[in-house]
Amino acid sequence: MSWLNQALAITLMNLRNLPGRLGASLVIVVGIAGVVTVLVALLAMAKGFESTLKSTGHDDRVIVLRGGANNEMSSVISNEHAAIIANMPGILKTDKGPLAAAETYVIADIKKRSNNSDANLPMRGVQPNSFLIRDETRIIEGRNIEFGKFEMIAGKNAANQFQGLDVGNSIHIRGADWKVVGIFSSAGNVHESEVYVDNVILASNLNRGGANSSMILTLESPLDFDRLEQALDADPRLETTIKRESTFYSEQSEGVTTLITRFGYSVAFIMAIGAIFGALNTMYSAVSTRSVEIATLRALGFGAAPIVISVMIEALILALIGGLIGSVIAYLVFNGYTASTMNNVTFSQVSFNFSVTRELLVQGITWSCVLGLVGGLFPAVNAARQPVTVALRGM
Repeated sequence: MSWLNQALAITLMNLRNLPGRLGASLVIVVGIAGVVTVLVALLAMAKGFESTLKSTGHDDRVIVLRGGANNEMSSVISNEHAAIIANMPGILKTDKGPLAAAETYVIADIKKRSNNSDANLPMRGVQPNSFLIRDETRIIEGRNIEFGKFEMIAGKNAANQFQGLDVGNSIHIRGADWKVVGIFSSAGNVHESEVYVDNVILASNLNRGGANSSMILTLESPLDFDRLEQALDADPRLETTIKRESTFYSEQSEGVTTLITRFGYSVAFIMAIGAIFGALNTMYSAVSTRSVEIATLRALGFGAAPIVISVMIEALILALIGGLIGSVIAYLVFNGYTASTMNNVTFSQVSFNFSVTRELLVQGITWSCVLGLVGGLFPAVNAARQPVTVALRGM
């Protein structure tokens, strides 16, 4: 009998005996299921945050900031400069003029619905062109703001996250009472965590003297980015930084995504050590109770290699079952789960949905297989190396 057939025969025998070792086998399954659930859940958090910010980006839209600024909070663009920028080449023109809008981005302290604690609500002053540029914006409740009034519309995630953002309510922010007239969606991107108000009213209320935070522009074509950038650089009146919207929000997500990912792997690694020790203990016990059985097989002519393979396959199958269970739990419990975290660039709350992707599920199952192989390796080698005569004396 070839070593492959020997390994198959021993493996089948081991698997048929699993019901008799159900309690011990569950230690491996449950331990690895826990590791995979936690790993996939934490990585799904990072993936969801990253997807929310990256989904905001469009290659034919650009954001203009003050030179040297890397976010809207630290940027200032005057009305005078905004008018110059709006007439630069490469910007899409309509019968109402170029698709360009100056905006103001500030933070307001509002209490969260979940725990009544203070949190940072992103507040964006917009212009009529802002809605033409961000054409994914849809009013899902109430109506849009009327410019020239202290009115506000809230992104649906912001409305779920913060107190008082209900249609018909008035909310006191930065020394003024704003009436919430509508709730909007924007294809699941980061703007659903913001509130929109009239940019002129907001700037006046803040006494900013005609200073905006940034500009949002639509290009005639994504290929016009370089042409616009060169025109801005060539104008001695301006000192600006221009970024594609997709690049801007991708950079905004990097810090938090990296932090959550590293934390996820760290926690999973610590739990994995415990799962490996559980698997080692279980497999050593399983091998110990079958020492006479293994010795008998060796005496009948079965080789050491098939025995090693059979024990490792048993551990791998148990780990794989645990990985599949953990992946299913992570998907059912966390996929689409809404959470919020602090954007470490703007220090504002960003709501997002956990995203359990196929890639993360495969990664979790791969981890389970590795843990199973490591947990089964040493007990398998120990079983194969045990002298036949020593094991048979235990009969």
